[in-house]
Amino acid sequence: MSKNFKTICLFLIAGILIASFANLNVGFMKLHFSDFWGNTANSQIADLRLNRVLVMLLAGVSIPTSGFLLQEYFQNPLAGPSALGITSVASLAVAFYIFFSQDFVLPEFLQNSFLSFSAMAGSLLLMAVLLFFASRFQDKSFLIIFGFLISALAGAIVSILQFYAENQSLKNYILWSFGANNMVSKSQIIVLSAAVIFGLIMSFKTIKPLIGNALGASYAQSLGVNLHQLKLLVIVASSVLAASVTAFLGPILFIGIVVPHFCRLIYNPAKLWQQWILNMMLGVLMMEGFSVISELTKFPLNVITSLFGIPVILTMMMKKK
Repeated sequence: MSKNFKTICLFLIAGILIASFANLNVGFMKLHFSDFWGNTANSQIADLRLNRVLVMLLAGVSIPTSGFLLQEYFQNPLAGPSALGITSVASLAVAFYIFFSQDFVLPEFLQNSFLSFSAMAGSLLLMAVLLFFASRFQDKSFLIIFGFLISALAGAIVSILQFYAENQSLKNYILWSFGANNMVSKSQIIVLSAAVIFGLIMSFKTIKPLIGNALGASYAQSLGVNLHQLKLLVIVASSVLAASVTAFLGPILFIGIVVPHFCRLIYNPAKLWQQWILNMMLGVLMMEGFSVISELTKFPLNVITSLFGIPVILTMMMKKK
């Protein structure tokens, strides 16, 4: 590793530690060190804040990695987890659950579990559909078009459901879509961690083939890269990473596009191993920082990521990069 890369990593690690510490200490009540380790009156609040830091770490690792894989595979800097319709179908599955489960009385912890399960199931169903069509689309750009069509269809169905939904169901869906970073329990974090680890293992297997793929399909095949297998690995890894975070946090928009763009600005974009590491580290730093801003301003997490991401993407488009 070059000295420049190590320096960047050290700065990012320092930033992550500072942002995580700030995330632990921001809130309506001031906590002490003993609240995080001892059994005090504020221990439950300390646990909630610790869960918030951990879930932001997992989201910061997952979403940028998903965007990074899709951008490198499609060679398109505007590709992200929403490009394949993953986020949209997860939102559709949650909408179906919220709007059609209003007549069932369930405990609150079961409601949250079924909500997350609905988003995960919808995204994994789309992943199965993508894998089915992947073998039939010779041109990989067709997958982006297919994802766009799926997103449009899912958005239309969600709009229809919202039109006929009752007020409370509509409110519940809107609250979920905002992204709740402080409502994830320890048991949910364990499930999310398992999904993220699986997605990262799949991601690890894609980096070396992606290096060959960046040089062109013919050259990649001459190096022994199995392009069909690479396509499947990218779809599985990006789908699992994006779906798991969407299931527990709601749709986190634009981070999967913006973070890989910044990483290519601060370090050599041709070195994909280092780029992957930078994406995860910068993603964690940004998500922890956005969580702090969300707590201070009381704005939903998804609103903050959108306010940050939209101007950056517009700037990228205007500069034609």
